Amino acid sequence: MSTSNLNPAAIRINGAYARVLLDWLDQQQLPAPTLRAAVSRLAPGEQVPLTQWFDLLRRAYAVRPVDGCGLDIGACIRPEHVGVLGYLVQASDNLGQALYAYQRFESLFYGIQMAEVVIRGKQAEIGWPMFGGMSLSLLVDETAISALISFLRKIVPGAPNPVEVTFSSLPPERPEVYEAFFGCPVRFSAPYVSVRFPADYLSIPLPTANPALRQILDRQSMALSNALPGNDPFALQVQQVFLRLLPDARVSLKEVASEMALSVRTLQRRLTAGGQTFQGLLDRTRQELAQSYLRDRSLSLFEITMLLGFAEQSSFNRAFRQWVGVSPGEWREGA
Repeated sequence: MSTSNLNPAAIRINGAYARVLLDWLDQQQLPAPTLRAAVSRLAPGEQVPLTQWFDLLRRAYAVRPVDGCGLDIGACIRPEHVGVLGYLVQASDNLGQALYAYQRFESLFYGIQMAEVVIRGKQAEIGWPMFGGMSLSLLVDETAISALISFLRKIVPGAPNPVEVTFSSLPPERPEVYEAFFGCPVRFSAPYVSVRFPADYLSIPLPTANPALRQILDRQSMALSNALPGNDPFALQVQQVFLRLLPDARVSLKEVASEMALSVRTLQRRLTAGGQTFQGLLDRTRQELAQSYLRDRSLSLFEITMLLGFAEQSSFNRAFRQWVGVSPGEWREGA
């Protein structure tokens, strides 16, 4: 994504996404033991700075230095690489909802929301105009756009190609490689990165649609209510921050205080005044959310782990057993 108006350190990817490099190395039959080791060390729920992802991609390019290297990497995308965001996209009724779900929940993946979906006449565009200008790297951008298009192609085989793809980077030596991959004109040195489709593309139904997705926010509200006996507006406000930060695994006392524009001491003092502790409120909120998510059989334990902000499923299993005395799988079977 373009980052001229943004410190790249503010953006991160999930460790599960970085593992697309392992699939690419397997597909290309490349040993690359050092690169494989670097990627394998990343836990699925780990937050990987964009600059670190850029370094991994540069190392991949060094192994296979060809124009469009990132296109081939992004094409290896699978649902497990994008976790919750992939689930949300797949669960949409049609491609239009899928693109809007991507826009709405992009922060689950990159840590911040950057994409915009707009309709311009007979075309729909998903773009990143607020970060227009010079990008961190064409390699980063092409990998991301390739992954997006490849994921949509996999959930709707036979979907039409984009109308146009634009990159803000300078043209590569072989731009025809990009046009062949996307099946449409590709423009470089553009104001920002974007993908444009025919507007009627948005109405194409998804065979993976899951109406239960629309109930997730209702479950979250109910879970928050159950986790907070009585009427404590401040504690409820803290819980709303938990909801935003949990999927990003950023629910430390310091992160929550920063999000609320409070000092750590003030946050603790106000919680104590209401008879709460930070860790106690966090644990109750996670427990209620976990039980709510476990009732939804369409959510895997790995996806629930990510929604709750645990770095690894084993950490979630251990915490859940402390809360209720059994493992998440056992609780789900008895629910």
